[in-house]
Parts: sequence; C-alpha cells; structure tokens
Amino acid sequence: MDLRFTDEEIAFRNEVRTFFEDSLDPAIREKMKSGEYPGKEDLVSWTRILNAKGWGAPHWPEQYGGTGWGPMKQYIYLEEMQKFPAPSPLAFGVNMVGPVIYTFGSQDQKDYYLPRILNLDDWWCQGFSEPGSGSDLASLKTTAVRDGDHYVVNGQKTWTTLAQHADWIFCLVRTDKTAKKQEGISFLLIDMATPGIEVRPIVTMDGGREVNEVFLTDVRVPVANLVGQENKGWNYAKFLLGNERTNIARIGFSKQRIERIRQLAAQEMSGGQPLIEDRRFREKLASVEIDLKALEMTQLRVVAAEAKRGNTGTPDPASSILKIKGSQIQQATTELLMDVMGPYALPLQHLADEGSNEPPIGPEDAGHAAPHYFNYRKVSIYGGTNEIQKNIIAKAVLGL
Repeated sequence: MDLRFTDEEIAFRNEVRTFFEDSLDPAIREKMKSGEYPGKEDLVSWTRILNAKGWGAPHWPEQYGGTGWGPMKQYIYLEEMQKFPAPSPLAFGVNMVGPVIYTFGSQDQKDYYLPRILNLDDWWCQGFSEPGSGSDLASLKTTAVRDGDHYVVNGQKTWTTLAQHADWIFCLVRTDKTAKKQEGISFLLIDMATPGIEVRPIVTMDGGREVNEVFLTDVRVPVANLVGQENKGWNYAKFLLGNERTNIARIGFSKQRIERIRQLAAQEMSGGQPLIEDRRFREKLASVEIDLKALEMTQLRVVAAEAKRGNTGTPDPASSILKIKGSQIQQATTELLMDVMGPYALPLQHLADEGSNEPPIGPEDAGHAAPHYFNYRKVSIYGGTNEIQKNIIAKAVLGL
C-alpha cells in the first residue's frame, strides 16, 4: 500500500494551513497551545468563520452543507486543525445529532436544525447516560408518555457535557415499558428552556465543571420533536455512537501535544541539564512517539480502505483499534507533561484565576498539567469504553 500523499493532497494541506493562519484569532490559538480550553464565545466565533468558508462539517453530505471531500481530505483537514491547534466544531451538533437528523429526521427538522447546527446558533448537549445506565445504556429509565400533541418527559440524565451552555438536548427516552428494553426507546429533541428542566453541575476531580446532571420533571415536548419513528431510538443511537467514534484517535492533537512537550522539556532543567537530555525521559517520549507513528499508519490504512470501498454508512470495526490506542496515547501525553512540569504542576492555579492577582507559579503550561492529567482519565471511557471496544474487535475483526 502506498501511503504517500498525492500532489493534490499536499496542496490541499497547505491550503488548510494557510486558512487557519489567516482566519483564527492568534489569542485563541495561544490559549489552546498552552492547554487552556477555548471558551463558548471562542468556539461560536470560530465555528461561524468555518461555516462561512463552507468547512463547518466536511463529512456531511453536500446537500446539507458538507464539502464533498473524500476520506483523505477529511483526514488531512482534521489533522491540521488539531495540530495547529484550532478549536474543533461542537461535536454534539456536527458529529452526533446533525447526522441523525439528516439521516432519519423529517424534512421540517432538516430545514430548521441543520443550518443552525452548522452556524452554532444552537448549542446542543447529549442526554444519554443516566445513573445506573451508562455502559448498559438500554436500561435507561427516563420516560416519555404521549399526551395529545406532546410527550411528557420525566427522568434524570447525568454526565451531560456542557449542558450549562446548551440551548437543546437530544435525549433517549423510554416510550414503551412493555417492550424489550432496546425496542422501547425513542429519540427526542428537547428545548432546554422548557419548564421542568434543571441543570446541576458536577465538579470533577480536576476542579472542572464541564459535566452536569439534568433533571426533567413533567417536561412537555412536542411530538414534532420526535426523530424518526417512535420506539426506534435505539437504532438511531447506535448510528450516532458510530459517528462519535469517527476520528476519536485524535492523532493531530497528540502530535501537537508531543511537539509542545519537546519545547518545554528543552527549557526545563533537571540535574543541571535540559530535561530533554535525560535518558529516561527521552526513552519514555520516544516510546509514545513510536506508538503514535504506528497509530497514524493504522489510521491511514483505515482511511484508504474507506476511500476504496466508498461510504457505506457503517463504521469500520477497525475504528475500535484507533479508539483504544488513541485514548492511551492521549493519556500518555498528559503524563509526559506532568513529568516536564514536576512540582510546578501541583498547585491548582486555575481554581484561583478568578479574582487572583498572583503571578502563575512556574512555566505557562504548569497550571493546566494536573487538570489535564486527571481530566483525560475519561478518554478511555467516552465514545464506548476501551473494554467494549475490545469486545467489538474480538467479534467483528477477529471473528471470535
């Protein structure tokens, strides 16, 4: 297999780099390079720049605002976005609910929601997990009872990422308690401003507040907000989760993180010499780089296979391999950054940012090292736990 990029692909990569250089606010880029997450306003402004360019959702069909790019151009675009680094569009919209709507939704739903998703006029969050219904999602208990032209929804969702910003939530709800658990679930679009919805933050171990509990009490949702058919929501959820795992390896992100680690390790001293000269640190860094190169080759093989067979709408089971190894490498880079920062990573500086006039302790990246380390324990869980991915590989790839 020839993994060299064509002249056309190289020219496209240069075009993407130039666009990012010319279009992204340098302050946002520097914020991301130092490990800080972009704020809501940053993401909204950048998403609208991408949408104006026509690059807001390259993987969507052209008729709904996609680019018509093949798998290789999509891969190059995403890698360059992560390496630059530039904020990725809100995944809950463009990668999750958007494809569900244009594949299974009504024409009215497509006409209304899709343009708003592309322009981030609506901020979406995901209402799937519940207390006691995480990996066994089909056991969910949130109910939706038909009452005329509305469903009345009652229940609780948890680990709802960025719900504090959300205008809408897409939810899996139980509409038939008597059916087999996978067959009694429906997919609803719910306006977060509807009476009866309460969002409570969950403070995570890194001190962050990105996840929430969402309580729904007698929430009235128009029947017109049902996607597809009643009691077929499990099929739509499986489709959505397949899209969620697309590009979950985040190779460009890991490349950018390793480059940053190299820069910082060349500045930090250890035993009278730059840390980058320490033999044990170099061995650890080299091991991660080798794993990343192997992952990149695997990703390119998957992309090349997709380009050859065409878009079937079904994720390649090999994407589970990418998810497992990609998450492990992302976690390894956070460990390397902790090694570089050493004791400077200990203070929880970001918790004192508001109202503090004290200078940062240590290098610029030090304040984000520990929070990232703790936060990235999640990457081997979301998008389908690594244990579940191993089962998929055993069944669909190895035929066991």
